[in-house]
Amino acid sequence: MKKVIFGVLLTSLFFSCKNTKQTQLNFLDEFVLADSISFQNSIIGGLSGVDYANGAYYFVVDDARNPRFVKAKISIKQNKIETVDFENVVFLNDTTTSYYKENVLDLESIFVNSETEEVYFVGEGSINNDKSPTIFKTDLNGKFIDAYELPKSLNDNKMIKHNAVFEGSSKSLDGKGFWVAMEGPLTTDGEDPTFTKASSPVRITYFDKTSKKATKQFAYQLEHITKPSKGNINLNGVTSILEYKENHFFIIERTYQSGYGAYGNVVRIFDAIIDDKTTNVLNVNSLKESKFIPLKKRLLLNFDDIKEHLTDGIIDNIEGITFGPKLANGNQSLVLVADDNFQVYGRQLNQFILLEIVH
Repeated sequence: MKKVIFGVLLTSLFFSCKNTKQTQLNFLDEFVLADSISFQNSIIGGLSGVDYANGAYYFVVDDARNPRFVKAKISIKQNKIETVDFENVVFLNDTTTSYYKENVLDLESIFVNSETEEVYFVGEGSINNDKSPTIFKTDLNGKFIDAYELPKSLNDNKMIKHNAVFEGSSKSLDGKGFWVAMEGPLTTDGEDPTFTKASSPVRITYFDKTSKKATKQFAYQLEHITKPSKGNINLNGVTSILEYKENHFFIIERTYQSGYGAYGNVVRIFDAIIDDKTTNVLNVNSLKESKFIPLKKRLLLNFDDIKEHLTDGIIDNIEGITFGPKLANGNQSLVLVADDNFQVYGRQLNQFILLEIVH
């Protein structure tokens, strides 16, 4: 498949140096795994987050009734995904702690510390049942190790919208912490995105590994919805985040609208940065009532522009992004994965996307 190169020219509106070489993303390949594959007493599906560590890929499965993660190997040769081979399923059913039983483990994102081999998870909880979102870590066997304390801005379930909670996470490049992104705005921060450009900021929080607490937090403005409504579900939110350079992020926004069948998703990747002008909103109770400067952002890739290279023109529910291996030309690859929701809502794909980063 020929490379399809996408990039949005960097303007002085967002960055001051016009001569700086822009980051671009090249589309390389798509791989679709058959749905409902049975593996080690579970079904492969609901792949909501992914991380690459020590030569293996770790996928978290979005299944609150049976929380688990899956280890796999992905063979990438000549800029193509050749195979996705699952090796192991780890169930979070540790009986030596009450943490798993006391919380709703609706897991959405995963990353692995390559040195300690500790596995970090973020989950949405169940706001409708007053069960708080979670951030915790386990060993490779799923045994609970420790949990992280939520900051004041995120520990009041009355201010959090159900199913718009923790959705993405990323290891920090400084090695001292990690980032966690909300999918949608808090009720005190803004409105959900619509067809008009309202203020819809989501919070991205940095957690320090040593103190196990949040030390800074920033606002990221969501885009408005671009397609006309056909059904009663029209939403847009952050589904994944990856720090690729210090304070520089790839952020995935996924719009989903009912009434379009398998074509209800609009998926876009943005380049977003924190600079010295971006407001730390960790101690801000309401973004509606406060002035703040959000992350700067620019569009890198709209999957609508490459749909002719995808299975039946479908871009599915992309919820995971991670670094892949270095390519033959020395450039860094990215691997993205879609959550097929176990086919509950109709036809969806276990879709993997391979991209190349060009600086």
